[in-house]
Amino acid sequence: MKLRIADKHIPIAATCAVCLVLYGVASVIYRGFFSANVLVNFLTDNSFLGITAIGMTFVILSGGIDLSVGAVVGFSSILIATLVQKAHLHPAVAITIALALGTLLGLGMGALIRFYSMPPFLVTLAGMFLARGMGFVVGLESIPIDHSFYKALTQVRLPLGPAVDLPATALIFLAVFGIAVFVAHCTRFGRNVYALGGNEQSAVLMGLPVGGTKLRVYALSGFCSALAGVVYTLYTFSGNPIAGTGLELDAIAAVVIGGTLLSGGIGYVAGTLAGVLIFGIIQTWITFEGTLSSWWTKIAIGALLLFFILLQKLVQGKRPG
Repeated sequence: MKLRIADKHIPIAATCAVCLVLYGVASVIYRGFFSANVLVNFLTDNSFLGITAIGMTFVILSGGIDLSVGAVVGFSSILIATLVQKAHLHPAVAITIALALGTLLGLGMGALIRFYSMPPFLVTLAGMFLARGMGFVVGLESIPIDHSFYKALTQVRLPLGPAVDLPATALIFLAVFGIAVFVAHCTRFGRNVYALGGNEQSAVLMGLPVGGTKLRVYALSGFCSALAGVVYTLYTFSGNPIAGTGLELDAIAAVVIGGTLLSGGIGYVAGTLAGVLIFGIIQTWITFEGTLSSWWTKIAIGALLLFFILLQKLVQGKRPG
């Protein structure tokens, strides 16, 4: 009996295989790599990247792109730090404001794309400059956050075993991942996103709410980016206007390496999680090696990205029409 993988499942199958191979090889080479603490670090250290990439997954699935996500992370983090430390607002209020503004920015970009048929690349590029500029208007330098609310959140941990637990940042990441899987595969909105990315003209002819779906996709991406900014402040106990610089490229890379087609319509949120884990494995591998520059992470990710783009091209070549 021959095992045949459907064409649309080839990218995510390749992602999972690469993830397991990298982790297996590193575990054999380096003592201590195969441990629960290292696995937890994969999630903790890449939590804000992962949340950003989940929002990006919906955008790319719909056939779009969002270049503003990294700038929104930086803007959200410095805004929260400024509101807490200088305006003396409670962090819960500051976080709510940051999430609302991130969502509003995403909604505004979605509106330009929907009502004026403007290219997502250019609209979100403008959004990137706008958010980054707003971040520097709020504050030019990193601002430490010293508040009992933040200290209390660091005590929120899920025990997994002796001396191993999941911190709040990883828990938020996993919660967002679980919700995203449900939304993508078990809701009408998720089905509309796939239909829109698969063929927008067909989606229109089927009577699907194409315009509304575009608005929601970019609003969701803006919300996820702002939430990633919140997680960044929890991870670093600070806000920084330059936080998230280049994060949009890492997020796109994680989504594509995770098996989502850049043309839209095919992909899985679970694949994005695997893509983020590959980032974590490579970064940790370089740390364990100790003699390699951190720039080797970019080199390795670039090579993997090229491989998966070529793989996507092969898969697209097999698609009918």
